[in-house]
Amino acid sequence: MVHSKVVTPEKEQEDSLDANDAVIGSGPAAHTAAIYLSRAELKPVLYEGMLANGTAAGGQLTTTTDVENFPGFPAGINGSELMDGMRKQSERFGTEIITETISRVDLSKRPFRLWKEWSDGPDEEPAHTADAVIIATGANARRLDLPGEEKYWQNGISACAVCDGAVPIFRNKPLYVIGGGDSAAEEAMFLTKYGSHVVVLVRKDKLRASKAMANRLLANSKVTVRFNTVATQVLGEEGPRGLMTHLRLKNVVSGEEETVDANGLFYAVGHDPATALVKSQVDLDTEGYIVTQPGTSYTSIPGVFAAGDVQDKRYRQAITSAGSGCIAALEAEKFLAEEESTEDVPAAAPEAGQSKIEPAAAEQNAQQAKETKAANPAVAEYRQNPLL
Repeated sequence: MVHSKVVTPEKEQEDSLDANDAVIGSGPAAHTAAIYLSRAELKPVLYEGMLANGTAAGGQLTTTTDVENFPGFPAGINGSELMDGMRKQSERFGTEIITETISRVDLSKRPFRLWKEWSDGPDEEPAHTADAVIIATGANARRLDLPGEEKYWQNGISACAVCDGAVPIFRNKPLYVIGGGDSAAEEAMFLTKYGSHVVVLVRKDKLRASKAMANRLLANSKVTVRFNTVATQVLGEEGPRGLMTHLRLKNVVSGEEETVDANGLFYAVGHDPATALVKSQVDLDTEGYIVTQPGTSYTSIPGVFAAGDVQDKRYRQAITSAGSGCIAALEAEKFLAEEESTEDVPAAAPEAGQSKIEPAAAEQNAQQAKETKAANPAVAEYRQNPLL
């Protein structure tokens, strides 16, 4: 029976749940992983969270009005509608969805333990465990909290030029990018395909971008870089669907202020990966993203996998997140199958003249074999299941 469990502080959760695979997250990576796992009859449990990391279930796409670059939707699709469809597809194949945030995990040994924010006290043993865990908690774009930012978010303001730059409201219009690094330079040059002109606002007197990227940016005739300049306010049309029309700027050296025409504002000031949950347990890079083995979803802990923006600081697209969710599911399935086959193999009887292997020694040998396999995991081959 396909079902979804909604957990609130007023509704008590079931006493215990031991899952084959737990998926933590609610975006494209999480739901793609859940779809593949449920079709493999692994009965995954997906914890979508209740405003986890300040974001509604569905992830960053729920803050996007129109998604025009996800295959299968020639006319585009609303971000929330796209995520609703993914959620329904997860449920259709048997994923158990729990609307409660995982506040703590213990990944020191299997089965891994998961504490739920409302149902489990900090000093209590958690009711939920899993033999494998897929971390797909995403990353949040940094905001500047400018006056008018909330009103015009996705009505002129965006944190992803590749995602939103081609929509009609930005075409042949003056566009602004905030940031001085490689990401800001890349976004600005991408936007030159659509905007009438692109202005890059840099707080300091020089770019942080690499020399090659900075030279390309400065040489582009459709780009102007304004140094020592910050945005102080976003202005625009009134009404619930009013669009951004102007931007208030300030020179941080002279103090001079001005209002300029601006129909688009793109933040390129970085993202914060939602990795506080696993910090000090799995390996993270210097920016806080989960480190995975190249081309895989393997983390530093056998049985723990990462997918989506929580481990991808380069592309950050819905379609690439979905693809990495697929990879994580296939590798988690392979891991569980290998663990099960290892556990099911009976101890071989000693040959004539050999001493009997003591249980402790046999267990040690099995553990060494697991550690060797975990240290050198093979990239999972595509399942030979015709249903996939």
